[in-house]
Amino acid sequence: MTDPDRPLRLGFPVKVMGRPDFKSNDTRRWQKGPHLKASLEEVDRILDYLAAEDLHMYRLSSDLAPYATHPDLPQFHDMVAESDAELKAFGAKARALDIRLSFHPSQYVLLNSPDAALTKKSIWDLASQSEMLERMELDDEAVVVTHVGGVYDDREASRARWIAGWEQCPDHVRRRLVLENDDLRFSAADVLWIHERTGVRLIFDYQHFWCLNPERLDMRETLERFMASWPEGVRPKIHFSSPRTEMREVKQKITAQQRASGKAVRKGEVTKAPVKDNARVKTVLRPPVWTGHADFTNPFEFARFMRDAEGLVFDVMMEGKAKDLSLLKLRPDLLRYAPDVAARFGIFAEDAEDLARDEAALDDGVGAEEEADVDEGVR
Repeated sequence: MTDPDRPLRLGFPVKVMGRPDFKSNDTRRWQKGPHLKASLEEVDRILDYLAAEDLHMYRLSSDLAPYATHPDLPQFHDMVAESDAELKAFGAKARALDIRLSFHPSQYVLLNSPDAALTKKSIWDLASQSEMLERMELDDEAVVVTHVGGVYDDREASRARWIAGWEQCPDHVRRRLVLENDDLRFSAADVLWIHERTGVRLIFDYQHFWCLNPERLDMRETLERFMASWPEGVRPKIHFSSPRTEMREVKQKITAQQRASGKAVRKGEVTKAPVKDNARVKTVLRPPVWTGHADFTNPFEFARFMRDAEGLVFDVMMEGKAKDLSLLKLRPDLLRYAPDVAARFGIFAEDAEDLARDEAALDDGVGAEEEADVDEGVR
């Protein structure tokens, strides 16, 4: 387990924006015979990158073992067992580099579905990802994160059905599975209710807490209760992101009828640029959706949170859509604006020159994910 005196870790999910030549998994279509072994070769390069950038937490792609649980492609079903030696070596390297790993399956993995077949398939997905962590020989800090799932018009029944799904999970899944509060359906109070009846560990998501807290729970007290769901000696982790604040750009088709009528732009609609009479597409500007993740983390917001969480020990998965680049920006920001918080992550004045070099490199241009993250609410 993690040394309690070890600085807190910062991590990011899946895609390495700073190295567009890196892949987080074998992306070949099934006809080309993709394999977990090939994925591990790709992610091995990411471990080296993380070590070089002094980043010590990473979320593996939920597609690391491509098609491993596809019901119609049995030729892929044994790939996790076939990769035992490679998984063991990969886990040993992650431990040697002090890199904490996790999975976060997609929103289609649901333990509380009314459809028993979907629940069974979801348990298979969770079992496959948990098995990979087991074969990596990682300790209990390597987890598989999930949400409660859908409401299905009955919140109480859906919460209870999640517990029934949990009880169907094999032991190695229950060892790894952790439950996160979400931003649209199940609040921190909901997952605490489930924890009290199952003992499942909890992941506190900061942005989700502010998006969905109808019970008006106190943040510090709630965070402490989430931390207490983890056993002694196993360091909790949390998720943090800042909400998007910029206008959203939405591309819309312009029909022939709209062009002919001269009404390509509706009254009150704001477009990014003037729309020509013969245009077939327009870019409409709309206000932000607060469940969306910002590209970068607001350092003042994060510093305020970390000061509110003074005395609590946890690692932080940063879910900015600029991924690793958001951390390369956040670390010098913390040193500049909140050195007391930076110190908790092992960032000190002597690191300033190296961090400034990383920050300056961002001015050459950065990218951000266009797709919604697995952890990002969609209305």
